[in-house]
Amino acid sequence: MVTVLALGAALAYGVADFLGGAVARKSTALRALTWCVPAGLLVVLVSALVSGGSAGPVPMVWGFLGGLSGGAGLIAFYRALARGPMSVVAPVSALAAAILPVAVGVVRGERLDASVVAGVLLCLVAIGLVSMETGNGETPSSPAAPDRADGWRRLVDSGPLMAGLSGACFGIFFVLLKAAGDGTGLWPIVGARVGTLTIVVVAVLVMAMRGDGLGPKVPGRTLIGLALLSGVLDAAANALYFLAAHKGMLSLAAVLTSLYPAITVLLARIAYSERLRVVQRVGMAVAVAGVALVTVG
Repeated sequence: MVTVLALGAALAYGVADFLGGAVARKSTALRALTWCVPAGLLVVLVSALVSGGSAGPVPMVWGFLGGLSGGAGLIAFYRALARGPMSVVAPVSALAAAILPVAVGVVRGERLDASVVAGVLLCLVAIGLVSMETGNGETPSSPAAPDRADGWRRLVDSGPLMAGLSGACFGIFFVLLKAAGDGTGLWPIVGARVGTLTIVVVAVLVMAMRGDGLGPKVPGRTLIGLALLSGVLDAAANALYFLAAHKGMLSLAAVLTSLYPAITVLLARIAYSERLRVVQRVGMAVAVAGVALVTVG
């Protein structure tokens, strides 16, 4: 049951990330999230009301804190998708997200077989390989400070680095949802979506106070529909992961859920004809091997 739920979460996350990334490329990350997040909140709220459970304050707080981290991760993730190929960004984010729950699971006493430990190490290697982007081979024409500042800004805002940051936030989200406890229905997910919406609202207000616009609006009904569908699928993935994490080990549920880049990359290859460099293909193969070892273990 844990495997089915976690793989279902991976499928939903993969499609949701592809759709959200497609919308962000035509607009901005915040614009996309202003459609995605409210749609997801509405879905989980209705689901929680239907499924029952107790909306206790402690589980809701854990969910809310997880949502704050998840919301920050979504902003970083969509920003990364707007700056780099999905076939690079998605694996880096997912693998980074898998490492923290595995570590927390070990600390809590979850026993990992040798194959699982080997798989986690391979995942770490894969992150480095898949993150390698092609440089343009140019060097700054002048060593002036503004050029160096621009270089640092580009580095900090690069696709792989933002993807790694988003993965760390998602890892915290996975851990906090596990901490929310069982027997509460889907109410911790409602708290999580409220937390995510809070982060998005704060980000929008900060942009407004700075006088910066949110960028171009999401153009057309089709893209708005894709953004709404992305939010619904992301919320469904949250719920599936939550159920998986409470029916088995945190480390196993998180790593299986982190298979979602396979779906995102496949859709990106079909829609955008994205191609990987040789080193990135090796990294993807290493990632598959690592996740396979974790799954078998």
